[in-house]
Amino acid sequence: MNRKSTPVIPEAILQLQRQLDQFRSTQPRRTKLPPSLWQAAVELARQHGVYSVAHPLRLDYTGLKKRLDGVPVVRRKATKPAFVELIPPPEECAIEFETPSGSKMRIQWKASAPPDWLSLLRAWREAEG
Repeated sequence: MNRKSTPVIPEAILQLQRQLDQFRSTQPRRTKLPPSLWQAAVELARQHGVYSVAHPLRLDYTGLKKRLDGVPVVRRKATKPAFVELIPPPEECAIEFETPSGSKMRIQWKASAPPDWLSLLRAWREAEG
């Protein structure tokens, strides 16, 4: 029997969950949350992510996300690299072929695209043959 493991909820979120439960138990349904509770949820969302806070606290995900006011949220996944170095091809390249009998062929070029290796190798083998 496969059972999904329950994610561990950080203690700070559990504390806010208790405060929200207490508030909800004393107020009529659909009563707006006080700004102090929303602010506490926003601070936790900055640390743990919007979903990780909204879900256990039964808060509106979109509402919580809007309250972050564009402040970057800590991501759990690895971020993409901010810098990628592209190394240009060398200005001059060379390749050498050698047959079992000891014949050698060396090709050097100064172009951005390499020559057609297959055609060159085939022509060289035919000339050797």
